[in-house]
Order: sequence, then structure tokens, then C-alpha cells
Amino acid sequence: MTQSNYAETVAPQVQRNLDNVIDNDLWKRKALSSRDRSIVTLSGLIARGQLDAMPEIVGKALDSDVSPDEIAEIVNHLAFYTGFANAKSAIASIGPVYAARDIKAQQLPSSELELLPLNEEQEKQRANYVGSTFGDVSPGTVQYTTDALFRDLWLRPGLEPRDRSLATVAALVATGQVEQVNFHLNKAMDNGLTQEEAGEVLTTLAFYSGWPKAFSALPVFKEIFEKRNEK
Repeated sequence: MTQSNYAETVAPQVQRNLDNVIDNDLWKRKALSSRDRSIVTLSGLIARGQLDAMPEIVGKALDSDVSPDEIAEIVNHLAFYTGFANAKSAIASIGPVYAARDIKAQQLPSSELELLPLNEEQEKQRANYVGSTFGDVSPGTVQYTTDALFRDLWLRPGLEPRDRSLATVAALVATGQVEQVNFHLNKAMDNGLTQEEAGEVLTTLAFYSGWPKAFSALPVFKEIFEKRNEK
């Protein structure tokens, strides 16, 4: 018996909502491209460890022109932002999809890549602030934040900065980490995410991560939009 058949015997309205509201409405909304929506959804699933839903969304992502190397970068990126255990679980879930589509290792990014240029002034300001504020609390965390994240991870060319920010914001909202959204949503919008697209990220995550997660993030998004519109 397929999962869909079980839905009809256990909770048929769930399947009707999946068919009518999510597949035939949410995924067709113009405010966010299907490519962006698949990145948002995949990032939310990885962040929350929702493995059963992942193969379908990986398929949607591949069909929406998200390349295997971009998916690899999303998984690698979210290892740092949602935990390496979640990334390993995601790899196990994505593997059968790649096998079925005959996606080979040579289609994936090398570990040795020429990094994107670093904004030295901006990074110096960030590092000085974090170091002076938290250096005495957890020097290791502060050091790895500089070396592993902002001087390596964020400079990897396998994922456009806008898409990397999009994945980060989606993961933060999906896990209720709203105190981190301010920095990363501003970074996402600086990288080209529009206000309309950002709002639609919440619409998508309301379905995939739950309404409370979306509503917890709404005040943060609202404040950021208002401040940016005042400039």
C-alpha cells in the first residue's frame, strides 16, 4: 500500500490538502519561482530532519533546475546551520533519488574550489563585533565562525549568494531560530531577495514547517521590511 493509500484510510483530508492546496495552489503561486520554492522547502526539511518528505522535494528541485551540485552545497551549508547529523540524514534520503536518476559523483562539486572574493572591510567589522562580544565566552565558536563559515562556507561558488542566504533564512524560520533571522534576512535581501519573495518564503514554510513557525517569524520580517523601506 502506498503512502497516498494510507492517507485515504487514516486522514483523507491531509491528502486532499496536499493535492488541492499545496500541489495545485501553493506551488503555482507566482510570488516565488518553483526553483526558489524547492530550495526553501528542501532547506526546511533538512533543518527539521523530515526525511520521508525529502525525496519528493529533491525531485521537484531537480525538475526546477536546481542542479545536483547546488543541492550538495545546500546540504553542506545547512550542516553548519542545522547540524551535521541532519546533513548526514539528508544525504541518506537524497541518495536513492540520485541513484534512480543516474546522477554520478562527477556531477558534484569538488572539495577544492576557488572561493569567491571576500569583502574584507565588512568581514572585519563582523569579526570584531563577534570577537569583542563573545570571544571570552566561547573562543572556539568565534574562531570557527570566522574561519569555517565566513572565510570559507559563504565564499564557496557552488551556490549563488542569494540562494545560500535563501536556504539559511528558510532553515532558521523552519527551526524557530527567529533571533538569527535579522542578520540573515538582511543579508539575503542585500544579495537580491525581494520583499515579495521573502514574504512568500513564510507562506511556503507555514505549510511545511507549521503555522506557529511562520507566525513567530512574521514580526521579525515586518520590522526588517519597514526599516529597509525607510531608507
